[in-house]
Amino acid sequence: MSDMSAFWTEAMRRNWGLEARLERLDGEYDLNFRACATNGQDYVLKVMRAGCEAELVDLQVQALAHLAAEAPGLPFPKVFPDLSGVLLPEIADADGQMRLVWLLECLPGECYARVAPKSEDLILKLGRVLGATDRALERFSHAGLQRAGFKWDLMQAGWVADQLGAIADPSRQALLAEICDGFAAISGQLVGLPKQALHNDANDYNILVEGALDKRPSVSGLIDLGDMCAAPRICDLAIAGAYVVLDHPKPEHALAALVRGYHAANRLRPDEVDLIWPLLCMRLAVSVVNSTLMAGENPDDPYVTISQAPAWRFLENTEINGGLMPARLRAACSLPVTEGAERIHAYLSEHRGQFAQLFEQDLSDVPMGSLSVENCTWPQNPFQMPLAEAARVGEEYGEGVWLGYYNEPRLIYAEPGFRKGPWKASDRRTVHLAVDVFAPAGTVLHAPMSGRVEAVENRNAHLDYGGVVILHHETPEGDAFYTLYGHLDPEVCDRLKPGDPVAQGAAFAQLGDAAQNGGWAPHVHFQLALATDGMQTNWPGVGDPDEMELWHALCPNPAALLNLPDDKVFYRPTDKQAILKGRHDHFGGNLSLTYDDPVMLVRGWKHHMFDEWGRPYLDAYNNVPHVGHAHPRIQAVAADQLRRMNSNTRYLHPAQTAFADKLLSKLPDHLSVCFFVNSGTEANELALRLARAHTSAKGIVTPDHGYHGNTNAAVAISAYKFNKSGGIGQADWVELVEVADEYRGSFRRNDPDRARKYADLVDPAIAALQDRGQGVAGFIAETFPSVGGQIIPPIGYLPAVYEKIRAAGGVCIADEVQTGLGRLGAYYFGFEHQGALPDIVVMGKPIGNGHPLGVLVTTKEIAQNFDNGIEFFSTFGGSTLSCRIGKEVLDIVDDEGLQDNAHAMGVRLMDGLRQIEGDFACVGDVRGMGLFLGVELINPDGSEGTEICKYVKNRMRDHRILIGSEGPKDNILKIRPPLTIEADDVDMILWALRDVLAEVGDYAPAPACDHDHHHAGCGCC
Repeated sequence: MSDMSAFWTEAMRRNWGLEARLERLDGEYDLNFRACATNGQDYVLKVMRAGCEAELVDLQVQALAHLAAEAPGLPFPKVFPDLSGVLLPEIADADGQMRLVWLLECLPGECYARVAPKSEDLILKLGRVLGATDRALERFSHAGLQRAGFKWDLMQAGWVADQLGAIADPSRQALLAEICDGFAAISGQLVGLPKQALHNDANDYNILVEGALDKRPSVSGLIDLGDMCAAPRICDLAIAGAYVVLDHPKPEHALAALVRGYHAANRLRPDEVDLIWPLLCMRLAVSVVNSTLMAGENPDDPYVTISQAPAWRFLENTEINGGLMPARLRAACSLPVTEGAERIHAYLSEHRGQFAQLFEQDLSDVPMGSLSVENCTWPQNPFQMPLAEAARVGEEYGEGVWLGYYNEPRLIYAEPGFRKGPWKASDRRTVHLAVDVFAPAGTVLHAPMSGRVEAVENRNAHLDYGGVVILHHETPEGDAFYTLYGHLDPEVCDRLKPGDPVAQGAAFAQLGDAAQNGGWAPHVHFQLALATDGMQTNWPGVGDPDEMELWHALCPNPAALLNLPDDKVFYRPTDKQAILKGRHDHFGGNLSLTYDDPVMLVRGWKHHMFDEWGRPYLDAYNNVPHVGHAHPRIQAVAADQLRRMNSNTRYLHPAQTAFADKLLSKLPDHLSVCFFVNSGTEANELALRLARAHTSAKGIVTPDHGYHGNTNAAVAISAYKFNKSGGIGQADWVELVEVADEYRGSFRRNDPDRARKYADLVDPAIAALQDRGQGVAGFIAETFPSVGGQIIPPIGYLPAVYEKIRAAGGVCIADEVQTGLGRLGAYYFGFEHQGALPDIVVMGKPIGNGHPLGVLVTTKEIAQNFDNGIEFFSTFGGSTLSCRIGKEVLDIVDDEGLQDNAHAMGVRLMDGLRQIEGDFACVGDVRGMGLFLGVELINPDGSEGTEICKYVKNRMRDHRILIGSEGPKDNILKIRPPLTIEADDVDMILWALRDVLAEVGDYAPAPACDHDHHHAGCGCC
């Protein structure tokens, strides 16, 4: 212990009566110690520098005492008085200098800066803490709050405007000048607001967060009151917002969550909310200008310039729409989205039924037509809308007049411009913000109410609005609102110009045809908006489903202007919670659901799926849609056969032999007899019967933790099922052998004889069955164990096992449900990789691409021994429909080069995963082949990282990527996408997995401190 620590250890004993071990903490000006006391509690001892400004230290101490008394539930550290009852005693140090010393509670948690993810739920909680803090501080007063010339007081931030010359980059200087102008414009309003005591520095290092992988994080501390001052409360919220948005993937959502939380604890007025955005920007301007000035004074301090980077990234982010921010934040607080919004709603409701008819006809009885994700299949490819399809959208509803819904999520907005990120599975705008009226081209439109032209233009880009008119209207009280009419004949641009009056009922435009209106079937997109700030004439007609709070407020249902009830045109997607309740009410509890928050999926295309709101998900898990979801060729074959007939194998049909011929062409010559069934389960059940009929024995050898189906016999050979708690236990005719796991098993990759040693484990299993008189009917294994953890056995393992089984009289069964049909890339079947020749091959799920189909293929000899005079029959196995679908799946794999794609994408994915393995200690092993891959996650001690795996799987879902988990301890990520996956999708998986693994507690590298200023009492500077 240093002499300094020893001195203050004695001071703690003498002044507070505490025995403690002191650890020095960083501090720029003062001494800070973490004190681990023998009473089991941790403290922070703060020894202020000699001659420090006593008033400011007393301000902090008194503020904390006030908060402890007024709001004891808030996460502020307590200040402990010394033995004489003094909160801030003055103590002579070793040199005889008098120091102010105070003892605080040491709060648990990690700095917010080092916490990931910074979820909206956590930010909401932070907002509540900050709002409650400001409420409690309303009643606190202290002379030290009046800090003239204090550069961190936002009320005094105007000093920045005089220092812009320090910014060398002209574009950045112009950006800051614009921010300063915005601040000057609100300064008068700011001065008029009441002032109170504020924390004034809720930055990312002054917020502590507690929570682990299995616990939702919460705010455990708000520390460091060294920048307290008196100012309007909205300044405190804006300062916190300036840190919350930095490097957040969705800064607008983060800020809205913070403001919503604050408002819940401390009600804001609309005029205050409107100040948040300009104040936030001004705080960041203060930060970057101050850092630049400090860099000039301390050119050798790299911290100064590094700390600017996040602020500049935010300020220069052109994707953030500052014009929409007041409306967004008002909506987050459920406040009127603009001044007069409530009066506009009242006016529209009161005059419903009195507006002029848009098409000179009553629309009350006009039918509705749904284009929703759930109810229609436009477009076939949700990532591409060809003009030929767009011109036919809704044709199923006929050529007459019909209405399209407001608030309806649709996939017809397929172009990249509707996407909000680089990936196909990025957020996208899907929810319709208008009512559509479909009618023949040339139908004349009439103004529902009088107004004037705000804008008129021809937007002739691909699938844009075509001719569009925006009208400006006012209520009798002078409250302005707007209507937009899209997909018009562009001749309207020759007849109208901005400022032109349009009388109620006046004909002002007509519907365009597909060649005129952007490419769509003739209709008008009729939208209402209460303000245009942030939209101007480039109105979004479709919104992000996660931003409906904003868009419902800004662009409400326009039904009243059509003289219709709101409910007629308001679309309500299927309620996921109602479906979840029905699931719980009507199904067994052991029918599992993936994810803590289950996802409801209603459409699919290739390797993507869509929920009821049109949110896209990259399907990196489902091997059943082998050639992709909703494949057009499979749709066509199924529809064609269902138009003809569907019968079973008691009747001849060429589809059955065609399917068999195609399948057998992929298999070794000795496998020549097919049995068509409904599932892999049924095929495995049949495999047991064949083996027993052929050998007259009963015993089965199988690897541990395997899975072969859910019938009685299939469960009996599936240790994954029978060995679980509540399982049936191991049958006396089953012998388990250890999985040939090179990473965690008995014999590892550094053992050159591991294949033989694993194969030798079969010998005692065979002997045990023979000793019990069961005999050896066969050996069955998933060629590459999947539920066992995506295991790739060492080459040579299966041939050696097969040799032993055959020597004992048994047959060898390869369960290729998971690995067959080209998934492995380099091999069509897994047994080819092993150089093994099975006697029976079982296929399931993927061979039907979602249609219930399973296949067993065996030798003529085994089939003949099963033909004992008792008919084998599967009602739907081998139906004409199933056989056509099965053959089409195999043809598609060949015709579209999907096996080659599995190889190329598998190599790309494996290369990226191996790089990740080298970067993250929690990745113990990466293994696999083609598009059959596993990532084993481990704890720091090398044990199975079950909780880590659960966390990663759920967080990957938050990133819109669906993956699974397997293994005896459920700690292995399972990646098995449809074979259609593309390079960008692989890159998305790698990007997201890297991002999520960086969030995993002990394994995430701690970022450098990025304070924008240094001050006394900071624990990290």
